[in-house]
Amino acid sequence: MSRQVVRSSKFRHVFGQGLKADQCYDDIRISQMTWDSNFCSVNPKFVAMIVDASGGGSFIVLPLNKTGRIDMSYPTVCGHTGPVLDIEFCPHNDNIIASGSEDCSVMIWEIPDGGLISPLSDPVVKLEGHSKRVGILSWHPTAHNVLMTAGCDNVVILWNVARGEAVVRMDTVHSDLIYSACWNRDGSRILTSCKDKTLRVLDPRKGTVIAEKEKCHDGSRPVKALFVSNNKILSTGFSRMSERQVALWDPTNFEEPLTLQELDTSSGVLLPFFDPDTGIVYLCGKGDTSIRYFEITTEAPYVHYLSMYSGKDSQKGMGYMPKRGLEVNKCEIARFYNLHERKCEPVVMTVPRKSDLFQEDLYPNTIGPEPSVEADDWFNGKDGQPILISLKDGFATTTKTKEFKVSKSLLKTTTSSTGDKSGEIEILRKEVNQLKQGLEELTKIVKELQSKQ
Repeated sequence: MSRQVVRSSKFRHVFGQGLKADQCYDDIRISQMTWDSNFCSVNPKFVAMIVDASGGGSFIVLPLNKTGRIDMSYPTVCGHTGPVLDIEFCPHNDNIIASGSEDCSVMIWEIPDGGLISPLSDPVVKLEGHSKRVGILSWHPTAHNVLMTAGCDNVVILWNVARGEAVVRMDTVHSDLIYSACWNRDGSRILTSCKDKTLRVLDPRKGTVIAEKEKCHDGSRPVKALFVSNNKILSTGFSRMSERQVALWDPTNFEEPLTLQELDTSSGVLLPFFDPDTGIVYLCGKGDTSIRYFEITTEAPYVHYLSMYSGKDSQKGMGYMPKRGLEVNKCEIARFYNLHERKCEPVVMTVPRKSDLFQEDLYPNTIGPEPSVEADDWFNGKDGQPILISLKDGFATTTKTKEFKVSKSLLKTTTSSTGDKSGEIEILRKEVNQLKQGLEELTKIVKELQSKQ
């Protein structure tokens, strides 16, 4: 008689914990729109949330440390004429955020360090090309200033934000409403899920379908999908009996799922978030009070249930902090920003460890904020692998202060490079020498005057 052995995993005891009331963001009127996006975006500098607004659409951007009650008169980003449906911070510049709206436009905004002091209504650039509302945004993970948008006109557009122009337009691929669209790790593939119950893997530059799977989930409710490790695909959807499901697929053999698990009979759409460093996928249900998390491995059944975090209030949206914004000395492996009716509550996922030392097995080198390829080069066929950083020596979590300029309708992000710094030092030296000469001349004049007296 064989004994059942428990699968060993360092993430078996991961636990979630909501932060105390004084570390939450209170009195924020979260948007009432019935749209299945995250409604929240977060990075090591700011947290942004879509809020209710009369006569247009707006979202609020708060510095991470501005917790507690937020004043009703706090300035918002309010340039859209219709409700905002999706927002996402640029992974390569923490001060840049994109927003998509019911007014069919996409806008790129620059948030000053320290947050807004007055309402922001003028975007850095406005991208117009969709004929219906824009509900999905996704920045390219490695290419600089490349943004993917998907609208209710069933069109996917890839923009060169630096030039403010649509470079690739995929308008014949999808026959119905697009539910989700995301990039793979190096941005060489796009994965979409659609109301026609089909998953599609696309070549982003050609706009062609590489692989597709029809009827990935039998139910008629929205399907969400994303790439996980080894280019496998994880999808969440519903069965014909309206049971929520999670499935793992191999796009090289789309016939049958590697695994398909039924979870429960709740009606909320499951938003998946994947951490490539730990192999953990987090499923956050809209309208749920819980976050389930699973570990994805190479051995059957591939998707292993770990545990569940349960809160008190139902969640209307969710923000996911990039790895470089976590507190590594507390063994924090994920942090969510959970939106409720009137507040935003950070939820921390922790691996219990006794030591305060840096845990190398929990924090392999992770994706940093530097892009590896420019937009023009990427559209011309050059792929770039993510530039990895170590979190061991307390990596400076935020991106360098960058300018985001519009010159001749060209947006440029410039970082002060070492070459520029040496030039600045030379100028300073010259100024110091001039001051010294001036002082010497003044002392001479003073001495002459004293000798005459």
